[in-house]
Amino acid sequence: MNIEDYRTYCLSKKGVTESIPFSKLPDVLVFKVLGKMFTATDIATFSSFSIKCRPETIEELRANYAAMLEPSYFSKNHWSQVIMDGTIPDTLLYEWLDISYELVVSNLSKKMRAQLEL
Repeated sequence: MNIEDYRTYCLSKKGVTESIPFSKLPDVLVFKVLGKMFTATDIATFSSFSIKCRPETIEELRANYAAMLEPSYFSKNHWSQVIMDGTIPDTLLYEWLDISYELVVSNLSKKMRAQLEL
C-alpha cells in the first residue's frame, strides 16, 4: 500500500472527509467519518498510520505483528500505530482500516448512523 492507495481507500468510505487539523503537525493527514477520526498518517513520510482497534484484540495483534505498535499520541487501549515496513500484507492493512472505520461508526449516534445510510 502506498499513500495514494491509502487515501483513495479511506475516501471511498461513506461520510469520510480528510483534513490536516493540527497546526503544530502540518504533515498529519486525518480521515474522519462524520467528524470522528478513524485513521491518521504523516503525509511527508507515510512510514506509518494510526487506526482504532478493538480493545479486546489489541494486545494480541501487537504480539503477533511486530509492525503494530502502541501509538505516539492516542490511547494505547484503543489505537495502534502500524509501521509501513512491508511485513503486513495489504489485504490485512485494508481490513484493519475497515475495522477502524466500523468502530467509529458503531459509536456514532443513531441519527448520525442514519445519515450514512442515505
